[in-house]
Amino acid sequence: MRTISVTFPDGKNISVDSGTTAITLLSHFSEDPSNILAVLANNEVFSLTTAISYDVELKPILRSSKIGASIYRRSLCFVLATAAHNLYPDKRLLVGHSLGYGYYYTFDDGKKISDKEIQSLKDEMNAIIQANHQIITSQITYKKAKELFESLGLVETRKQLDCICPPYIKINTLTNFSDMYFGSLVPSTGYLKVFDIIPYGQGFLLRFPTSSRPDSLPEFHDIPALYTTYERYKKWGKQIGVRSAADINELIKTRKIKEFIDICETFQVKCIADIADKIRDKGNVKLVLMAGPSSSGKTTSSKKLELQLKALGYRPHVISLDNYYVGRERNPIGPDGKPDYECLEALDVPLLNQNLLDLFAGKEVELPCYDFHTGERYYNNNKLALEPQDIIIMEGIHGLNDKLTPLVKPEYKFKIYLSALTQLNLDDHNRISTSDNRLIRRIVRDFNFRGMSAARTISMWENVRKGERLHIFPFQDNADVMLNTALDYELPVLKVFAEPLLRCISPLQSEYTEASRLLRFLSNFSPIPPTAVPDRSIIREFIGGSAFHY
Repeated sequence: MRTISVTFPDGKNISVDSGTTAITLLSHFSEDPSNILAVLANNEVFSLTTAISYDVELKPILRSSKIGASIYRRSLCFVLATAAHNLYPDKRLLVGHSLGYGYYYTFDDGKKISDKEIQSLKDEMNAIIQANHQIITSQITYKKAKELFESLGLVETRKQLDCICPPYIKINTLTNFSDMYFGSLVPSTGYLKVFDIIPYGQGFLLRFPTSSRPDSLPEFHDIPALYTTYERYKKWGKQIGVRSAADINELIKTRKIKEFIDICETFQVKCIADIADKIRDKGNVKLVLMAGPSSSGKTTSSKKLELQLKALGYRPHVISLDNYYVGRERNPIGPDGKPDYECLEALDVPLLNQNLLDLFAGKEVELPCYDFHTGERYYNNNKLALEPQDIIIMEGIHGLNDKLTPLVKPEYKFKIYLSALTQLNLDDHNRISTSDNRLIRRIVRDFNFRGMSAARTISMWENVRKGERLHIFPFQDNADVMLNTALDYELPVLKVFAEPLLRCISPLQSEYTEASRLLRFLSNFSPIPPTAVPDRSIIREFIGGSAFHY
């Protein structure tokens, strides 16, 4: 039998038979084998039961890593789907959005899931986990896959096969249930001891541990406004009959996507118009504060809101928080020894508040400017005085933090939280991550407007996410309203730009792991040409060609 070379992180090299699985090699790692959920083989994620057939450098994927946490969650979802099939084979279990380190689930009949049903699901999951059943990954033909998914009632999964049409389909099997997951799973259910199911809304939350504390569940923090926003969009998707990647692909295939694009854009404009009405109805609002995570479309949303406010008789003025940086000499230094430009102390909060108070008092104010090349503030005769119908729009990561504007009366402020909350799923049991949506947006934007490679954007992403967890997410419940900036047709458009950029990342780069995952994710969508995107769409902020000037 042919042998292959396997190299471990400590430099140790051994020869093994081709076809060896990683689970037989765990003793060669320095980490506790029970904490290893999968491996990186030349920076590609392999499950522990995948046969290795070429020379590799192996690295362990631990439960405490980002990838490990993702594998744990995905595997836990598979156990839940199996439990639901065992107990309620005539019902379709639907995964929803993420909330408080948990995924929201409902049944497709729209009825509230009872506490008894939830407890039964939890008991069944515990029984499956305690039995330590093996999770088997295999490939079957396209024909058999369609028959299998039809017999199991996996309608959306079966529909998706009509659009991607591969000759063989990789499936996962647990006892008498099979499903398709877009990533590696743990080898057996005994790895998944930490979880909970709690009633929520019309359904329940499947809760899971964080990567930083993989042996316990975090405290649950509810965000009712996020749930309400998501439910509004989910209801809208159901009404128009577009709820999955398969539905989008069908519209593309049947040349009906143009009307759907118009519907998406019209609905989003209506949502922004509703917010403008709320600002008017609140009365006496002088300052609109917008905040949201990276690539949530803050810039275009502020310009669209500006138009809606003008239609109501306001005269909006956009003030950029970037112009209030304290400057390179005064900027705080982070724990890593580098300048921290995302903390609140990087902004001249006293100057900002004084300028706002003077403006609200009817005084003329010369607004500062900031030169990012020199790292210094300067003035350029940019003066502003407010008339009765004037209103200020300010967007930035600290907009929802009241410490940004402590001297401004609460009744003067209206706060908006933005997020790209697509209501689409890949299928019944595979959700679309809001973070993935934003990362793909950012990869495309960074290349088009900042000359940055996809690898560079991916390498920065975890630090970006860390800043969001510190400075944005804790304050999202302070918002008066939430605006969903996702457009359900955007991923097929972004795919056209993102795929070539992701393919440029080689297996020798650490970012290859994430690039491969994103390419697999994007493969679920048929492409939409960018010419189909309206020139005032939020998507234009990332792909270019916008009618707005940024």
